[in-house]
Amino acid sequence: MTHSAEFERFAACLRALKDRADLSYEALAQKTGTSRSSLHRYCSGSYVPQDYGSVHQFATACGASREELRHLHRLWALADARRTTFAGTGPEPMADPDPDSNPDPQPTRDPASAPDAAPAPAPASAPTPVAAAPARGGVRHRRRRMVLGASALVLATGVSVAVSETAPRANSLTKSDSRLLFSDACAETVSMGQQDACVREVQRLLARAGADIDVDSSFGPQTLRRVTAFQVLSGLTVNGVVGERTKKALYAQKTRMDTWSPEKVRQRIREVFLEKADRAVAIADCQSFLDPLHVLPNTNGTRNWGVFQISDARLRELGGTPRTALEPEWNIQAAYRLYQRAKDFSDWSHCDRAYLGSPSPSPSGSAWRRHRQGGSRRRRARLPDTKGCRMCSRFVTL
Repeated sequence: MTHSAEFERFAACLRALKDRADLSYEALAQKTGTSRSSLHRYCSGSYVPQDYGSVHQFATACGASREELRHLHRLWALADARRTTFAGTGPEPMADPDPDSNPDPQPTRDPASAPDAAPAPAPASAPTPVAAAPARGGVRHRRRRMVLGASALVLATGVSVAVSETAPRANSLTKSDSRLLFSDACAETVSMGQQDACVREVQRLLARAGADIDVDSSFGPQTLRRVTAFQVLSGLTVNGVVGERTKKALYAQKTRMDTWSPEKVRQRIREVFLEKADRAVAIADCQSFLDPLHVLPNTNGTRNWGVFQISDARLRELGGTPRTALEPEWNIQAAYRLYQRAKDFSDWSHCDRAYLGSPSPSPSGSAWRRHRQGGSRRRRARLPDTKGCRMCSRFVTL
């Protein structure tokens, strides 16, 4: 597998944690349940695991702090995006316009299958008195001419195919270069923490797809959520990093991110949670700001999804998927099923406790909009019903 700077940074972080903990590969293998050889490959940078869970177990066994876990998760996501690019793996929901995806089989044709007219390429100035030569020599000479002619035909065919494939590829590269994300101005991946015109282009394309996003050139939590949701809706590998496949999907404009407004979400929650309408709305607002496409990553590699931030574990129990969880109707109904099963809001205990201590359970749509424009203004304007919930939900899996 090809090495990259992302691989090395990821491996260096693992080695630093291991050295600080002063643990052997054997000891770490026993603590994590991952083989010693696999752990060695992770630390050497020769392999990046597809599942972040094993990386999280490794870091936890080494005593990593939450901040270190977040940093390691970002390094893994970047390296994983590179691994997918090198290996050519991962689902691709759309046809690849690259002409190499369906190469012409002609260059592999057996010369023996060349047409009978193969001797035609023989030089026009070839001597005509060949028939006067001895019979045996004439046969040998004719065979030699036929082989040379067939070889010339295969060579000519190969050259023509090479030209026909190279020319479209050059056109394709020229076309790609005209798109900012595929130009030399942008790295192969655009990711969390980046601030430049490449991030702005990603945000612009997401907004064009219907996403509610600030186009501010800063790849922060909001952009991470939108990129993750876009990858889910597009059927791509979900890692929150804008790699080659995500770039292609953004420019293809086949995925739409239009969804319900906070007002419509609030109304539907009230219709479903009739007996606890105010409480359910406040909890949903605390969890996701009533945003159907809200995605929150946890430090253990899992995510929470949608209006009620349903966890990966709960999704499996309910027979859902990340894609269905981003559908507001499904998410609200699934949350109601969880509420009915427990006869309380224990699945959202932090937000529920905040609601119970709040003098007013009804959320404010204008406050939600102020949050979208700036978090600090929202905290001053918000009622206490969401205080602390967002941070808690980041580390608590329902």
